[in-house]
Amino acid sequence: MSTIPKPVPAIPRQFKLNHNLPPDTAFQWLHAGWRDFTSVNPVASLLYGLLVFVLSVAIVSSLYLLKMDYIMFPALSAFTVIGPALAIGLYEKSRRITSGETVSFYDMLFVKARSKGQVLFVGVLLSLLVLMWMRTAVLLYALFYGMRPFPGLEQVAGTLLATTDGWLLLLVGTIVGGLFAAFGFAVSAFSFPILLNEKSDAFSAMGASIVLVWHNLPVMLMWGFIVMTLFGLTVITGFIAMIIVYPVLGHATWHAYVAIRKEPGTPVVGPAIPD
Repeated sequence: MSTIPKPVPAIPRQFKLNHNLPPDTAFQWLHAGWRDFTSVNPVASLLYGLLVFVLSVAIVSSLYLLKMDYIMFPALSAFTVIGPALAIGLYEKSRRITSGETVSFYDMLFVKARSKGQVLFVGVLLSLLVLMWMRTAVLLYALFYGMRPFPGLEQVAGTLLATTDGWLLLLVGTIVGGLFAAFGFAVSAFSFPILLNEKSDAFSAMGASIVLVWHNLPVMLMWGFIVMTLFGLTVITGFIAMIIVYPVLGHATWHAYVAIRKEPGTPVVGPAIPD
């Protein structure tokens, strides 16, 4: 007769979780990401960034053409949750550089993760979180404005800033969106590097990601601020900056993972940042 297996924590308790990294360590990760972007096969990273740029423009254009621009803002914000899933090829390049292996664009597109199908499973779960986030945004709009049609992107500033309901919607929406963003960031920050580099299941990887973010909160808050700032830059440039910014952030995320996940039994070779 089979028995239910004993639950095993995503990260054993004897492992050190808090590495006391100062907030400015996040800028070292960014520098390491730039180094990976420029030093080894930069064309591959550029092509990867170009693919993400085309995908981003296609999604935004589709929302506008389908008259679904009322979810444009939460959709843009939710990209910070889905973005790490798309960057697994960039993690693979940085992993290969760290291990001294050769890397090609083909290797980045067709990644052989150690946890295989679990990567897709986490991607589906994060997509469901994004859908819930966008549905919540629609419900909040209906709560303050009733069943009135969305005025369109051209008039949204006046609608939000010129009325009391608009200011209340901005306040409540920022709080609710911030909660979604914080949870999504904690779940996705290290889930995909873990699944790429380690034998794990989806929920253990997501749990480990949350634990690692929580126990290294100062540096991870700085990292989240850097990601949001650079993503805002890509939006201002019509996503053109995405071609460079996205690969750099993807490579940098791998170094963040190596710096924070360096525990006994973790199959990571080499330091995240050279001395």
